[in-house]
Amino acid sequence: MQKTSSRLLALLSLLQTHRDWSGDDLAVRLDITPRTVRRDIDRLRELGYPILAFKGPSGGYRLAAGSQLPPLLFDDGQAVALALALQAAAGSATIGEDAARALSTIRQVMPSRLRQRIDMLQVTAVQSPGTGNASPAGTNFLAEVSRAIHAREELRFDYGHDATDPAERPRRTQPHHLVTWRGHWYLIAWDLDRADWRTFRVDRIRPRTPTGPRFTPRDLPGDDVAAFVTGRFRGTDGSTADWPCRGEVVLDLPAQAVAPFAQDGIVEELGPDRCRLSLGSWSWTGLAATIGRFDTDIHVIGPPQLTAAFAELAARFSSAAGESTGQKRG
Repeated sequence: MQKTSSRLLALLSLLQTHRDWSGDDLAVRLDITPRTVRRDIDRLRELGYPILAFKGPSGGYRLAAGSQLPPLLFDDGQAVALALALQAAAGSATIGEDAARALSTIRQVMPSRLRQRIDMLQVTAVQSPGTGNASPAGTNFLAEVSRAIHAREELRFDYGHDATDPAERPRRTQPHHLVTWRGHWYLIAWDLDRADWRTFRVDRIRPRTPTGPRFTPRDLPGDDVAAFVTGRFRGTDGSTADWPCRGEVVLDLPAQAVAPFAQDGIVEELGPDRCRLSLGSWSWTGLAATIGRFDTDIHVIGPPQLTAAFAELAARFSSAAGESTGQKRG
């Protein structure tokens, strides 16, 4: 039979992975008697774990939420995953400080074998350019925004450069979703003054209190949060995640030279020195300019809007080159 301490840890692990356990099931899994299960449940309660008992043919148990956070038990895979997630979050302008403190706390109580694995899997979270100037909102503000979303209460706040202008009116919004995108937290909300959906960087929000009246939630365009956010950052109304402009070209470059820089494009090998590239962008001119960065001969397959965009760019570049030459001669 297991020692008491090992048995308690095994019992706690089972209670954390399943909502309800019957006394007989726990006894079978731990190879002990139902009476021993009852005694071990009492020991865990004395340690601060809120374990509820429910009636039934053989009785049952459930690990409930308590007023305080008791010690948690993680297996090796869970502990490593949690540490890596906290390492990645440590570079966040919003929750970085709290994530770093949590990682330090967890690492201190890890067994040496897990600390060694974590040390060999060091992750450096690189912030996007410009995030150093943003004021971190912190986990408390995220919790307050989440509370307002759950309660369906309007939020008022100053936003970005508007916060420095005392004449600027605060934004009045109906908050719906809190999301992360490329290292930043965003609030998806219905802007009451603009009568449209808006996506706000959380670290640029300066909240005003108190919150406003309750509201009736609205449906997002497309009714898909991930597609809405992706679409908005790609220049659409959020009803689709597709790029508004997508074209296809053949480049006189090997596929392996294009693929690392194609982002979410599709690269098809046509030979040792040729490939087909399908790529999207927010505008036809932007798409043509992106493809032009590959610095090789380009053969447009379609559509005609992409051909026209290349012609427009060619005229602009030719004009710019002519002006530069004229200035040098002058």
